[in-house]
Amino acid sequence: MLEEYLTVGGTGTDMVVIRRSKFIGAAAPAEDEIQALEFIEKVKAEHKQATHNVYAYQIGERNQLQRFSDDGEPSGTAGMPVLEVIKNMDLKDVVVVVTRYFGGTKLGASGLVRAYTEGAKIGILAAGIVRKVLHKRYQATVDYTFSGKLENVVMQSPWLLEKTDYGVQVTFTLLTPPGEGPRMRKAFTEVTSGEAVIKALGEKYVSIPMD
Repeated sequence: MLEEYLTVGGTGTDMVVIRRSKFIGAAAPAEDEIQALEFIEKVKAEHKQATHNVYAYQIGERNQLQRFSDDGEPSGTAGMPVLEVIKNMDLKDVVVVVTRYFGGTKLGASGLVRAYTEGAKIGILAAGIVRKVLHKRYQATVDYTFSGKLENVVMQSPWLLEKTDYGVQVTFTLLTPPGEGPRMRKAFTEVTSGEAVIKALGEKYVSIPMD
């Protein structure tokens, strides 16, 4: 698994008017082709009267799945420019649809490329770019006498507290950024004088918004 990658944080839509034609950019995360196609069909259903619903998506750790459609626009003027925006922004697992409502003025090949490029960009920015960072997930069980101090330690660290369970003992479920696992283990061990029971629970991606 990749240590980190860029994608969109959710679904977003924005519009730009270019020479009376409306270009509506919509973007969403898509972890597989089924999700991408479902989003494309959803946008098409919302814009049945549109002149064109151009799309592109890029999926996979190595960007191994790349698809695009000009949806009736001249070849190379619509779908490919949308895909190029995704690639230039270095985004993975994302689908973008740019809907056009024709305004009566032809834009020419270069004009179409610029318009669909702009439509893709505004859709992606509306969805919000995030950095997906692979965190290690841990469960640490401690006696109640240590819980308050450990909560303060966690609050002052880069670790994320996913949840806290209160039973016979207190169990913290934590997410640690790359390289922070050993430091977390050491802190819990030192505070509890070795009494903390720490279990690794695998890995999980955490979304971090880009500035």
